[in-house]
Amino acid sequence: MESPDFLQMRGIRKNYDGTQALRGVDFSAVLGEVHAIVGENGAGKTTLVKILAGAVERNAGDILLDGRPVELDTPLRARRLGIRAVHQEFSLVPHLTVTENILMGQMPTSRLKWWVDWPQAHRRAEEILEGIGFAGINVRTPVSRLSVSHQQMVEIAKAVAERPRVLILDEPSAVLSQEELRRLFALIQALKQESTLILYISHRLDEVFEVADRITVLKDGELVGTVRPQETEQGQLIKMMVGRTLGEIYPNRHTPPGEEILAVKNLSREDSFTDISFSLARGEIVGLFGLVGSGRTQVARCIFGAEPSTSGEIYVGGMVARPKSPRDAVKAGVALLTEDRKRDGLVMEYSIRDNVSLASLRQVSRWGFLSRQKQDTQVQSKVQELSIRPAQIRRLVRQLSGGNQQKVVLAKWLLSQAKMLILDEPTRGVDVATKVEIYHIISDLAERGVGVLLISSELPEILGMSDRALVMREGRLVGEFTRAQASEETLLACAAGVVQ
Repeated sequence: MESPDFLQMRGIRKNYDGTQALRGVDFSAVLGEVHAIVGENGAGKTTLVKILAGAVERNAGDILLDGRPVELDTPLRARRLGIRAVHQEFSLVPHLTVTENILMGQMPTSRLKWWVDWPQAHRRAEEILEGIGFAGINVRTPVSRLSVSHQQMVEIAKAVAERPRVLILDEPSAVLSQEELRRLFALIQALKQESTLILYISHRLDEVFEVADRITVLKDGELVGTVRPQETEQGQLIKMMVGRTLGEIYPNRHTPPGEEILAVKNLSREDSFTDISFSLARGEIVGLFGLVGSGRTQVARCIFGAEPSTSGEIYVGGMVARPKSPRDAVKAGVALLTEDRKRDGLVMEYSIRDNVSLASLRQVSRWGFLSRQKQDTQVQSKVQELSIRPAQIRRLVRQLSGGNQQKVVLAKWLLSQAKMLILDEPTRGVDVATKVEIYHIISDLAERGVGVLLISSELPEILGMSDRALVMREGRLVGEFTRAQASEETLLACAAGVVQ
C-alpha cells in the first residue's frame, strides 16, 4: 500500500505580464521519495517549485501539507514548515564565510549570549559538510573565493543543515564534477532514508532516470503526466516533454574544413596551463574536453583577451593577434560564449534588443548615433533565425527561460559577424529540445565557414559535434583524436591520466 500524499498542489496558476507560466497544475508527492520534475525551458518547472518555496506568489490554487492547507507567501514561512530550496541562482552572501552562510540565523553564542562562539560555529559547519559527504571545504573562507562547484555544495549544506521535510533541488548538478555528483546522489539516498521528500529538477535525463522514484512532466505550464522510470524509456519521456519525437540529435555535416582561421602556439598562463598548441580551420568544429580544473576555460579566456597569457602566440587568419582585451578579440573576429551566461554573457536588466546588439553597436549606428530602426530590424532578424521565445525584443532578458537566454548570447555573436566562435558549455542548463536547436545552430555556423571551438563536460556532445577532439589534463594538452578515433572511453581515460 502506497503512502498518502504529503504534498498536494491543486490548480496552481501563475501569470507573468500576461504570459501564463502555470495553467492549473496539479502535483502531489510523498515523503521519502525523489520526485523529478522535467520539461523544456519555459515549461513552468522552476515557477512551480518557487511557489512551493515561498519565493513566488501564485495567482490561484491550493497547497496542502499533510492534508492541511498552508499559505506559502514568503520563504520564511515555507522554511518554518520544513521546506528548503536550492535554486539555480545562489542565495549565498559572497563576503561572508562558509560557516556564516551555512549557519545564518542559527550561529552558536557564548555564555554571554551576544558573542558568537566562533570555534564552535566552525566545528558545526565542518560537521555539517562532513555529514553530507562534502568535507574538505575551508569553512573560514569567504564563499566568493570558492569555485562554483564548492559554492553549490555550500548552498546544499545550508539547505540540509535544518533537516527539511521537503528539499527542492533545481538543477543542482549543472556545475558539479562526476565525483561531486556521486556524493550528491549518496546524500539524496541518505535523506530518502530519513523520509525527506526531494523534488529534483534537471535537464540531464540520465540523472533523472538514475535518481528518481517518479517523474512528472510539464509542458507549456501544464501537467502532461507522471511516470515511473522503470516503466518508461528516455525516448517516451522526451516525446512527453516536447510533444514530438526527436530525430537525430546531432546534425550530419559533410562540408570539409577550409583554411586555418586560428593557430595557438605554445600558449601558457602561470598557475593555469602550459604550452598549449592547436589549430582551428574555417568550418571546423574542434571539441575541447577535460575534467574540472584542467584549464579549458582559462585557455578560452586567454584567446578572447579576458585573461593575459604569460607566453606563446595566437594567430587569427594568419595574423598575430594576442588580444589584450575582449574588445581586441572582437575586432579580430573572435567571440566567446561564456560558461556563466548570467554573470559574463548577459546584462540581465537589459532587453533582448540591447543584449543582442551589445557587441555590434557600430553596425546599428550612424554618425555616432544609435539607429533604433536599424537595431530593431537586425535584432528581430536574429530573434526569428534562432526562434527566441517570446519574440518580443523589448522584453527583459531576466524574464526569459535559460535556453532562450543562451540563444540571446548566440544571437549577440551572430550579429557581430565573428569568424571564430568559442563556446564554453553552450548547452549547460538547457532542455533536450533546446540542445538540439543549439546543435543545429552550431552546425549551420560551421557550414557558413565559422570556426568553432566547443568546450564541454558532456562527452556525447563532444563526440557528436566535433570533427576533432582535444583533451586537457592539469593544464596541459594531452591528447588529440579524429572523429573516427574518439570514443567516450578513450577521451575519459586520457583526461584522467589512465592512458596517454
